[in-house]
Amino acid sequence: MAFHFLVRFEPRPGKETEFREQLLQVILPTRAESGCVAIRVFESVREPIVFAIHSEWADESAFDLHAQLPHTVRFLEAAERLLSHPVEGLRSREIGGGAGRGAAE
Repeated sequence: MAFHFLVRFEPRPGKETEFREQLLQVILPTRAESGCVAIRVFESVREPIVFAIHSEWADESAFDLHAQLPHTVRFLEAAERLLSHPVEGLRSREIGGGAGRGAAE
């Protein structure tokens, strides 16, 4: 069963650009992990200093392995310096969804 992880990030004032760069650097090595089904990074359109990640994993153990890999550890260390809050994500499973009417075919 697929496992999803959602997290919201709010950088400290003046650290937005540096955090954004750190966020973008961790995406490619994460996407290359065998247990990573998908990972998407978002930037708020209404709150330009708010970012989010939604990642999908083959299972929770794949995510647990991801959390221990060097690129993830480096990102979390940078996040600790750059964020206004601790990193707190939501471990979840999908209970409803699918493409909407306006989705490209």
